[in-house]
Amino acid sequence: MMKNEKSLAEKAIEQGIHLNSYGVGDYRTRCPECSPGRRKKHDPCLSVTVTYESILWMCHHCDWTGGVKENTHIPYREPRVVREEPKEVAPPIPILSNANHDLSEGSMIWLENRKITRKTAEDFKLFTKDHKLCFPYYLEGDIVNIKSRTKDKKFLQEKNATKCLYNIDMLRTHWEETGLKSVVFVEGEMDVLALYEAGFRNVVSLPDGAPQAAKFKSDDKRFMAFEHSKWIFDADEVIVATDADENGKALRLEIIHRFGKDICKVVNFPREDNWQCKDANECLIKYDKQVLRECIQYAEEFPVQGLHGVKEYHDSVQNIYDGNEQKAFSTGFKELDKIYKIMPSTFNLITGIPNHGKSNFLDQLLLNLAERENWNFAIFSPEHSTPNHIRRLLEKRCRKPFDIGMHARMSQDELNSGIQFLDNHFKFIENTEEIPDIEFILSKAKIAKQRFGIKGLVIDPFNQISPNRDYAKREDEHIRDIIAKCQQFARNHQLVVWMVAHPHKLQRNDSGVVPPPDLYQVSGSAHWANMSDAALVVHRDFEDNTTKIITRKIREQGIYGHIGQAFFSFSNEKKIYEEVSEYDYD
Repeated sequence: MMKNEKSLAEKAIEQGIHLNSYGVGDYRTRCPECSPGRRKKHDPCLSVTVTYESILWMCHHCDWTGGVKENTHIPYREPRVVREEPKEVAPPIPILSNANHDLSEGSMIWLENRKITRKTAEDFKLFTKDHKLCFPYYLEGDIVNIKSRTKDKKFLQEKNATKCLYNIDMLRTHWEETGLKSVVFVEGEMDVLALYEAGFRNVVSLPDGAPQAAKFKSDDKRFMAFEHSKWIFDADEVIVATDADENGKALRLEIIHRFGKDICKVVNFPREDNWQCKDANECLIKYDKQVLRECIQYAEEFPVQGLHGVKEYHDSVQNIYDGNEQKAFSTGFKELDKIYKIMPSTFNLITGIPNHGKSNFLDQLLLNLAERENWNFAIFSPEHSTPNHIRRLLEKRCRKPFDIGMHARMSQDELNSGIQFLDNHFKFIENTEEIPDIEFILSKAKIAKQRFGIKGLVIDPFNQISPNRDYAKREDEHIRDIIAKCQQFARNHQLVVWMVAHPHKLQRNDSGVVPPPDLYQVSGSAHWANMSDAALVVHRDFEDNTTKIITRKIREQGIYGHIGQAFFSFSNEKKIYEEVSEYDYD
């Protein structure tokens, strides 16, 4: 690049294209052409594709297209380059409206029998077609899907329709008008109408109903409706009012998993003897608007603060009994699995002598989970520059060195493919202005959980978190509080937190060797040993290039591990860890 030539990013910024990163990949942002004049000013309607040679864009609202290229100073306009990107969200496609269809008297009588008034039916623009009651799905004012219901409760949807949440436009308007970011989730369209009758506008439902079991998969097609309304994850309060049956309970778990326990509340519909209202519409039919309104207003916090009775945990215990709770996941190593597995909702400590490979081995675990389980991660790792960290992950993904050397390095195509894979699974937390505190890191991880469905958070290392604390608080109390916040975050969001922390006061033994540290040698506090759910020591023998992984702490032994050790060698050709037997190690 010539000295006075502008970079691609600078050229794009001149055209009003502002991105958080200008690395290779696909992005969504506000359109400088139409966003300032739109009611929904913050809608990321502009798709931007960044390559090594160009930055191209297209607006899904006003159809503005353009781009900038290397060695090109004048922006050009051309059709958007189509890239293979499975996570790219297609723009909503409006379908035929209901202009030529009215609501039949038969449909209206059926609705009135379910205590839905004509006004509500008109507000939601319900209509009848081919003897079916139709529920139009609106997204930014356009009908993008129509769900119809027959008399015998069979549901149909338009072919190739855009999947979005039912009543999502009304929810957005409610947030903008009231400033209250609260949302109520129900299981079906009739439940949305029932709560509207009771005075709630901030209620939505998924188009495909409830799953048979909670699977907690970030790419579950049932939840792709969120893709067109990711702003919903900015909610301050989520009220879950799904059905009282098994499918409804599974949907409840899925929603809580996606939004976090700390902002979720659970609705319990009225119960009499051995009978309970199944859903919101049934509650409206059997009781009245006031009772249904109180069910929402008095939803229970999840978890409820304070003292608890055993019966309050019935559902949680039942979920464990039924196999619906999260289970431990394989590390990708057969022998290591015998002493350590990855358990969601846990705080995991990684320690060891400096330069013994703590971060390198943890990267291996993360990549194994990304490849085997399709997990996504957020990483706070300021000791390593992000490009160099990606370089290390690329080597493990490609099983080849990044640099020229004794072994064949990865090709350009392998690098590009690896970048695409890593971009789908890894997000990096950075703060270049000041040393961040734990609240900053967890707040960014929460956004990553909501927007990208991360299953794990890495903080590497602990000493890069701001040490600032209340003047009356001792260092060990400060460390205790950080661990407690990480544990609570892991449990609220059902993900794994790995914290890398260095030991201190290391001393050589009589043979002149520094032995593997115990947990009470981790810098700052005995709370590392006392509070961690799992703790691993990474210890390397430089003479024979072997690494030993020692489990010093497993809180729930038998569920996700035991106290023990496993042995590895590091392949300089493949840049990955490979298991070896204890006999080979000795």
